[in-house]
Amino acid sequence: MKAMNMNRKSFITFAAGAAGASAMGNWKAAFAAGTRNEAVGKAWKGWNAGDFQVHFIYTGVGESMFIIFPDSTTMLLDCGDHAAVTRLDLAVPVLPNPGRLAGDWVGRYVRRVNPNGDKVDYMVTSHFHQDHTGTPCWQSRRVLKDGEKSTGCWRSGFGLAIEHLHFHKAVDRGWPNYDDPIPFVDSEWKPLEHMKRIYAYLAKRDGLEVEKFRLGATDQFVPLRDPAAAEGFSVRNLCANGRIAHPDGRIRDVCAESRVYESLGRLNFEGSGYITHSYLENMMSLGMVFSYGKFRFYTAGDFSGPPEFPEVEKAIGAAAGKVDVAKINHHGCHSMPLECVRDLAARVYVACIWDQLHVMDDTMTRLADRTAYPDDRLICPGVMTAERRRAEDRRPWMKDVPEAVYEGAHIALSVPPGGESYSLSFLDARDENMTVKSVIRLAAAHRE
Repeated sequence: MKAMNMNRKSFITFAAGAAGASAMGNWKAAFAAGTRNEAVGKAWKGWNAGDFQVHFIYTGVGESMFIIFPDSTTMLLDCGDHAAVTRLDLAVPVLPNPGRLAGDWVGRYVRRVNPNGDKVDYMVTSHFHQDHTGTPCWQSRRVLKDGEKSTGCWRSGFGLAIEHLHFHKAVDRGWPNYDDPIPFVDSEWKPLEHMKRIYAYLAKRDGLEVEKFRLGATDQFVPLRDPAAAEGFSVRNLCANGRIAHPDGRIRDVCAESRVYESLGRLNFEGSGYITHSYLENMMSLGMVFSYGKFRFYTAGDFSGPPEFPEVEKAIGAAAGKVDVAKINHHGCHSMPLECVRDLAARVYVACIWDQLHVMDDTMTRLADRTAYPDDRLICPGVMTAERRRAEDRRPWMKDVPEAVYEGAHIALSVPPGGESYSLSFLDARDENMTVKSVIRLAAAHRE
């Protein structure tokens, strides 16, 4: 089929029309149409066989995505938690409430939407930071029932999710030696030790297999349950350990080219090791491009660095190519250079955030910049607090943020077979009722 170039008018028309309104020339009208969708106010209906889904799970203290392949194969990509509430005025709402920690809420959410109940096929860690893994430094305590044995794992992040879920295979960037490209030194938050304990426990309980992410592979994450029901679906391993794989097979060691390793040492923050560890590990993140027919989705952990290294993200955008939906790098914290935005050219950007300093003005301005490409777009952080709305009210990019995320929302992306179109369902994160706040339906861009 010949590629179809969707211009601003046709994209807006589809967005508004599919949601039940007439053709309109602005996003405010399209957002309003989404809130009039017949599903609004009701419980979300769930997964349909043949659909590709990505659930951006909002907790307010970490990042987590639950992914359902068209044949019902599943993946939990990250399950983070940390003491974000200690950020005081910079904290965002902890939802549904602080009565449970994030890994508990995530495990319960997955069981509500998972077509396979408590069985998850892939456990994937994008990189070793506590807001993606959990940490022994921020955990819950529980009195064991008579005869019950402890898991031996810290009850944080993935360590809490495993009390709800069973896993078949785990994949991370470094198994088993964690010396690629340089030996990993666990931070004070101990995310690697945390994950190793989880792997050991699940190996005994579930027969878990663990393997290293294979850069450039298209056969590591595959439909396992009914491959014939997932025609046109694939996952391409895009980046890991500072290297990026291009579709033509070229591997670019962008961190080495950029002299990141030696430069970060000089940028160290007051000798604490904070910048060296934090930013270097971000740039080791693994990332993927999911394709389903015409549709494409990009995610790459916290693949970013300090402003001194914009070429890292520029390179990943060029290797990923144009997509329909993109997870925003590094929660939108000083990330997404304009070249990366231009090359991804997404119509929807989603951010998993846990701090008022995420989806910052410089990042949001670049995401909304129509000089990079002229198409209209949605920018969807998991929350946009009243404080941020007051502070940013006059920013041009605010018109691209749907009101449905203001008070906190899980965002469920659904792509039917063929990938000709897709929808975003905004689910109220303030309780576990899965109440639909808005539904926006979009046409895939069909760009070459």
